[in-house]
Amino acid sequence: MNKAEENIKDLISIIVPCYNEEKALPAFYRTAADAVKDIEGADCEFIFVDDGSRDRTPELLENFSNTDSRCRYLSFSRNFGKEAAMYAGLQNASGNYCVIMDADLQHPPELLKEMYRVVKTEGYDCCAGLREDRSGESPVRTFLSRSFYHLIGRVCRLDMGDGKGDFRMMNRAMTDSVLELKEYNRYMKGIFSFVGFETKWIPFHNVARAAGETKWSLRSLFRYALDGILSFSSAPSTIAGTTGAVLLLAALLTGIFSFVSGHGLAGMPLLICLILALNGIQMLFMSILGQYMSKEYMESKKRPIYIVKKKGGF
Repeated sequence: MNKAEENIKDLISIIVPCYNEEKALPAFYRTAADAVKDIEGADCEFIFVDDGSRDRTPELLENFSNTDSRCRYLSFSRNFGKEAAMYAGLQNASGNYCVIMDADLQHPPELLKEMYRVVKTEGYDCCAGLREDRSGESPVRTFLSRSFYHLIGRVCRLDMGDGKGDFRMMNRAMTDSVLELKEYNRYMKGIFSFVGFETKWIPFHNVARAAGETKWSLRSLFRYALDGILSFSSAPSTIAGTTGAVLLLAALLTGIFSFVSGHGLAGMPLLICLILALNGIQMLFMSILGQYMSKEYMESKKRPIYIVKKKGGF
């Protein structure tokens, strides 16, 4: 390696999805800009992705871009979701290493220096943050989140444990592999696990948002969890088929037993209850199969994952 090659710095692309983050963005920008000053041997660029915000987020991103040459931004034509925002950021990143982190400072920018050291010197393809606790969350939300990650780890057979989120730094090889998966219904935690690559997890403590309010309601979290399971597992449809077979067998055995023993079924009320129960179970599993069919239908349309309304700094 000659002297000129030794002086070439790596480029770290820091991707920040934003949705109505006008209150948190100024603090994030100041903190992150200070944190990257301590990273030796690498330059950084910020790629902010505005996911159809309705507050002053687009205006702030444009100001960042106009005053800091390291800042770039994309603004979507509407809200396409965080998964689409992360994908758009990765597609527009030119760095040797790519970081995904939130704008609310719950992902500490101070970890970026250590993440870079790990992927640069220890031979890992990815260094990711492992949230050690859920301080600031309600007990109900904590219980549901942990239950979901336990469930999805079992049915999908992928490494998606509680606390393993999107906050990570990846090398270019892993980034390109993630971008190869172009499905419309995206679940990035599952995609990161699916592509593999050597990952080192660094623990960090959860803190309250720097400003603003969370965009994740229990309803949106449930929808997100369902998307994750349907995207990476056929277990729900398998359960549906197995349950149907068990119910059919139970009905046959009940009929045979009643015929052999000479005891009739206990009247119309029992019959009505059985019909209602079986119809309810049938409708439940039909809805599961319908979810798979609807996702396949959306994939077949080949619609874009996102649409950019405006960009700056590129």
